[in-house]
Amino acid sequence: MASAPSAPKIGGGEVSLDEAAFGAKFNEGLVHETVRAEQGARRRGTAATKTRGDVSGGGAKPWRQKGTGRARAGSTRSPLWRGGGTIFGPSPRSYTFKVNRKARRAALRSALSVHADRGSLAVLDASKFTEPSTQQAAGILAGWGRQGRVLVLLGAEENAAGKSFRNIAGIGVLPVGDAGVTDIIGAASLLLSEVALTALTERATKPVKDED
Repeated sequence: MASAPSAPKIGGGEVSLDEAAFGAKFNEGLVHETVRAEQGARRRGTAATKTRGDVSGGGAKPWRQKGTGRARAGSTRSPLWRGGGTIFGPSPRSYTFKVNRKARRAALRSALSVHADRGSLAVLDASKFTEPSTQQAAGILAGWGRQGRVLVLLGAEENAAGKSFRNIAGIGVLPVGDAGVTDIIGAASLLLSEVALTALTERATKPVKDED
């Protein structure tokens, strides 16, 4: 029988993790779909070009239809002309598409379980940061010894800890409420405050029917 998932606590000891949130089987399809949806929602979708109807000028026919020896032309704003409109160019659009909440929950559990399974997750007591201290934050990371991009997730009120980590290269800091599956699965390692751990566990295991 597999043991319950756990994570090291910075400063010594271990923290037991919720089996439902951190012991789920990885579902690649759901994670992929959710990441696409989150990335699409973050796109501004404002790229635009002018068609021949949007480009100014071109009201007069450049030359008469027949008798010049040249090809017929009706407007200098034709896409074939320099300064003319664009054919099939981009126009403002939305890239969002819906993923139902049950699927998003399962994708979040998959992302969290990957970190728990490979040992790339740790928990810290953010209350020890009484004031911002990059030196203290760097010492925590050095003691943990993880390589690659580390994502630090904190509670909304843990500002001192957030300011301590945010100036270190290769470290991302987010309020736990803003972290999506894209952020979690894209990080090499995950460092959670105790408040963030509780919030993520609740979000990952909360039944959909209990939501508004």
